[in-house]
Amino acid sequence: MSSSPPEGPSPDAPEPAPEASGPGGPPPDLPAQEHSAGGVLVRDGQVAVIVPRRRAPDGRQVLALPKGHIDPGETPEQAAAREVREEAGVEGELIAKLGDVRYWRRRRGRQIPKEVAFYLFEFRSGDPARHDHEVEEARWMPLAEAERALTYEGEREMVSRALSRLAADR
Repeated sequence: MSSSPPEGPSPDAPEPAPEASGPGGPPPDLPAQEHSAGGVLVRDGQVAVIVPRRRAPDGRQVLALPKGHIDPGETPEQAAAREVREEAGVEGELIAKLGDVRYWRRRRGRQIPKEVAFYLFEFRSGDPARHDHEVEEARWMPLAEAERALTYEGEREMVSRALSRLAADR
């Protein structure tokens, strides 16, 4: 299992008011670690990217890969495919796991470790204009541009791995 260096707080959840924890540690409804899944969906040298409605902690707009929580009973691969479909409006065929991105996120005043498994998908159908309400914009971007332009380092690394994998498959 590989990882990228930790990156800043995730834009996928607002910072609620801090919650006091009892003598036994964090509130019982806070997980010890969060797990999510996401996708690098490619088509003709381009990747599906999103601009979530939620901003980065510093207020700036985020350019990201589709990702999100894993529902109960869902595999990480299924969650990645669902998140790509919901957030980017497109569907693809699973090619391979690219790796994991690990970072800390702040939730209810506490730092929680988060791990996001990323998968490479090849485009099959859909239209980025059909993204869900959590996303301000979904669009295609050249892979080489996304490797530089995505907000978070770990996601840029996943695009770099996708480029390497695609080059090796030629």
